[in-house]
Amino acid sequence: RVHDNLQPLLVLIFFLLEYIIIMRYTSTRDSSISCSFEEALCSGYAPDGGLFVPEQLPTIGIRILQEWSLLTRVSDLAFNVLRHFIAPQEISDEELKCICQESYPIDVPVRNIVSKNKETSSFFLVELFHGPTFCFKDLGLRPVVAMLSHFAKKKKKENEGAQKQQSIHLLVATTGDTGPAAVHAVQMVNDPSISIVVHYPQGQISAFQRKQLTTVISPQVQIVTFQGGGDDMDKPIQNILKTNGLQGDSKEKDQQILVCGVNSYNIGRPLMQMIHYIWTYLRVIEQMNLPLDSPLDIIVPTGAMGNLASGYMVKQMGIPINTLTASVNINDITHRTVQTGKFYKSPVMKRTLSEAINIQYPYNFERILYYLTNGNNILVKEWMSTYHYSDQEQQKLDIPSEWLSKLQSDFQTSRVTDEELCETIRIIKAVHDIVIDPHTAVAVKG
Repeated sequence: RVHDNLQPLLVLIFFLLEYIIIMRYTSTRDSSISCSFEEALCSGYAPDGGLFVPEQLPTIGIRILQEWSLLTRVSDLAFNVLRHFIAPQEISDEELKCICQESYPIDVPVRNIVSKNKETSSFFLVELFHGPTFCFKDLGLRPVVAMLSHFAKKKKKENEGAQKQQSIHLLVATTGDTGPAAVHAVQMVNDPSISIVVHYPQGQISAFQRKQLTTVISPQVQIVTFQGGGDDMDKPIQNILKTNGLQGDSKEKDQQILVCGVNSYNIGRPLMQMIHYIWTYLRVIEQMNLPLDSPLDIIVPTGAMGNLASGYMVKQMGIPINTLTASVNINDITHRTVQTGKFYKSPVMKRTLSEAINIQYPYNFERILYYLTNGNNILVKEWMSTYHYSDQEQQKLDIPSEWLSKLQSDFQTSRVTDEELCETIRIIKAVHDIVIDPHTAVAVKG
């Protein structure tokens, strides 16, 4: 029978079509923008000032989850997840597997810290601190920088013999976690065409993380302090990228230095961070002996909303995440926005014990608005223009009531003071004999 013979061919066609559909990236503000993964990754911001998102998210059903549940290493899961977002023509299977194996040399423990009957709810801690700089940003930045190095080497090979070879100069602003992780990732790839400048607010990161930055001796690494709050360098960096980035005003073909930002506005970051959400879901379901369609609530210590945006994208893909809770410190724009619909930037950054989430403007809220509105880039552009370009001294946006209701149905929030944070650390130590860091304490209290 003819149709039986055609069935394998149709399956192959649908498989290839799936890759074609999801391999391009667009802006949260303009659907006419369409870029490859390499272009999006090497750009940071989209050319219109928006954030890159996949043109279409893949649908992950139970069958795929069942296959992924059999994978016992984070690196193997990473390969399978990222293959949905990166065309084999850009990074081959062999190259992607190598990047994943080098970026995820160890697995992520998911610890049940409350011993209860399996039929009741339970509480898990996801240990994302086993990377070289002891923070979860290692899980996002190691593969991002490795992929940037891959594209730099690919470009060098294509231009072999040319007088001018392109190098990639990374820019980072950090409140503690991102900087050390980015620096270590640059050192890991050991690629002379990759260099980095890290900016941190003077006196506003932990002594340990300051030493992680300032004790590095490398011609490829520069560390700079600045006066101001944790995200005061975001706009200057965006302006630099607008002029010197891949999508910037300077577009000479022989441009020697490509400037790229790798904070979480870069699409590479939320894509890589999807992996630990899926890994967490599968390990919790496994430990609780639950069916794969069982919903899971996740609480995230939240700063720039990059990790939260990753979780929301995973949820949009069909992973059974029930509620995402953003837990913040007293720099609480995320909490205030979800509770009241008032996305208002605070005039002053307040010092806290959880420095890495001291954020006044969480730029990944734009990605959350994009998915909240089912990809309505016109509405997102209107909202972000209202926020950024209003005549008022304080940047502000009022979320319309119908969209606020949807935001509140998808997210919960909590606000944690330093006093509550310290008390939570003491309780977890006394009850479970586990020492948690201040950012974890913000989530646990939430």
